[in-house]
Amino acid sequence: MNNFLTANNVVKQFANHLALDKVSIDVPEGSIFGLLGPNGAGKTTLIRIITQITAPDQGEILFRGKKMTMDDVFHIGYLPEERGLYKKMKVGEQALYLVQLKGMSRTEGLKKLKYWFEKFEIQTWWDKKVEELSKGMAQKVQFIVTVLHDPKLLIFDEPFTGFDPINTNLVKNEILRLRENGATIVFSTHIMASVEELCDHIALINKGKNILEGKIDEVRARFKPDTYELKFRGSSHNLRRALDSGIEILEEPTRGEVGHLILKQQRRMPVREMVTAINSTVEIISFEEVIPGMNDIFIRAVEGTNHNQ
Repeated sequence: MNNFLTANNVVKQFANHLALDKVSIDVPEGSIFGLLGPNGAGKTTLIRIITQITAPDQGEILFRGKKMTMDDVFHIGYLPEERGLYKKMKVGEQALYLVQLKGMSRTEGLKKLKYWFEKFEIQTWWDKKVEELSKGMAQKVQFIVTVLHDPKLLIFDEPFTGFDPINTNLVKNEILRLRENGATIVFSTHIMASVEELCDHIALINKGKNILEGKIDEVRARFKPDTYELKFRGSSHNLRRALDSGIEILEEPTRGEVGHLILKQQRRMPVREMVTAINSTVEIISFEEVIPGMNDIFIRAVEGTNHNQ
């Protein structure tokens, strides 16, 4: 898979604060790429460099394999975390103004805005002032003007802020549809459930440094703790006797007639052997490996690097 966007050893210093310390990322074409990190990690600084709002002190940004220029900005849609609609302007007037800044004609802009306003069910707000909108409604308007000019690269920084679950789902579906239609998406959020649901690849930045990067499935597998969840019918006493001494029982929740154990391998043992030993004493209802979620991985990776510094 070709990389649509690349950051090579990007460095950015603000006075005595090193915001980015040789950060590198590769965003595959047609992917949803999660740019993750705690507050103050350097994510927004990197996004501002990608969007040409500021320049790196060292390193470079490649767009479709070539060094990025100001002309490439017209192929980018950026929804920043800090919202920026003019409160006294009418919604439709402002949306039309913003899409014309992105190179669209007034006629084309009106046509596309009508389509999106109807799709997001906000057409009745066209002549309202922005200050009359709820936070979620204003967020819909900003999302629309971000995607309206069909940019090849979309950057969403906390796109679900202010949305209720229904509108969050609406925007998630639109993000997936945009990816299916060929857009490459950089997605920054603190909501790890959304990362698991949407992202193909992730990069985790902490204190201005890359600490984790890769396909999301591979990252989760990298952090797996060799732990398994077992549900069974039969005698837990006999099962304990049959289990290898290299298997530790971490938990034993009560589930009525169904036994429930969390098992952890203390040494590498083929899963087939483990299942055979268990199956010789009890009836297995389910047996599956516990794969950590991105929330746990985020915390472990960040805390691990904090302790090492």
